[in-house]
Order: sequence, then C-alpha cells, then structure tokens
Amino acid sequence: MISTQAWADAQRLWDFQQMGHEPRPCSVAIGLGSHDLGVADTTVDLYRRGMVPLIVFTGATSRTTRERMPRGEAEHYRERAIELGVPADDILVEPQARNTGENIRFSRALLEDRGVPVSSVLLVSKPYEERRAYATARRLWPDVEWVSASTPMTLAEYADSIQDVRLVVDMLVGAQQRLMVYPQQGFMIEQVIPDDVAAAFERLRADGFTSRLAPEAAERP
Repeated sequence: MISTQAWADAQRLWDFQQMGHEPRPCSVAIGLGSHDLGVADTTVDLYRRGMVPLIVFTGATSRTTRERMPRGEAEHYRERAIELGVPADDILVEPQARNTGENIRFSRALLEDRGVPVSSVLLVSKPYEERRAYATARRLWPDVEWVSASTPMTLAEYADSIQDVRLVVDMLVGAQQRLMVYPQQGFMIEQVIPDDVAAAFERLRADGFTSRLAPEAAERP
C-alpha cells in the first residue's frame, strides 16, 4: 500500500506522460520492446484500423525480460502479432536495441536499409512512457512527424495489470526523472515540466520511490 498523497502524485506523473495524440494514418508503426505485450497488442490494433501498412518491433532483452522473452522482446512481439493475424511480411524486427535511443536509431537504420519512405511514425510505448519515448524520438529523428500511442487505460488499471503498485510508481518516477535530466545530455528534446509535476516527482523521490532512477539522480544529495 502507498499513501493517498503518493498515489495522487503518481497520478500527476501518469497524466503528464500521456501525450493526448489522436491516432492517424502514418508511414509505419514502431512498437518499443519491453516486458509489456500490451504494446504489441496496441500496435496490432492500430494496424487493423488501417493506421499503418507496416510495423517495426524493436528490442533485445533486459534484466526484466530475459527469462520471459528469451528470444528477444521484438521477436516475441512479432510472434504475438502473427498470432493476432498480422501477415509476417508486414512486420520488421529490430532485435538489438537495449534502450529507447537505440530503439529509434536502429529502427530508422532498418527502415532506411529496406528503402521504406517514412514521413510519419506511430510510436507505440507503455502508457507511462509516452512522453519519454516521444521526446527521445524527436531528438534522434527530427525530420519525421511523431504520433504517440499506448494502450488506453487508467493508472489504476495499469497497476492492477502489473500487480505491484510500488513498482509502477517507481517506473513513473524513473520516466519523469529522465524527462528532466536527459535533455541536457542530448538524449531528448527539452520538455516544459509544470510545477505541480516537478513537485510530485520530488515528493515521490523523497518518499523512496527510487529503484528506477538513473544513477546520477539516485545518488544526488
């Protein structure tokens, strides 16, 4: 259990991550690999709705997916999409990326190598990382239009699906921290952080929701 204040602060971070983009037809969808097969399901839904003619799934494995997805996140996503009826020829797999920046760079290189013209991308991520993914993509591939998407669900629904409320809050805090520090390191475009969001982040950090922070912030006085 977490306090009422901590839950309210987590809700602020969750709401800020939601970009509020309306899905529209794009050149391609890029589904960012993770532990969450919901990303694959949402990407397939967008494909079925005629939003994209082609899907790229990107991702190797991480410490949280090594056992669950031994063939790699992107490959497991591909298998899920084929199970759901997407033709194999409409799916490309990028199996090497180990972070969001590599997801974008390696997917771009794959599409260029295949000669796929890209003017717009539906970027499908976990719900609590929409803004983080968008800011990274805009920095690394600025000459295309990015439309953010994720599984439509509330914070409470997502926490129920993960079955670990504290971990979900830790992940929200980690995503928010990166929005605040990564632009200075050249990894993302700058985002305007509302005062109430910054204050929510600081309260959660002070309360010990730090397991997903980058080391610099975790060790900061």
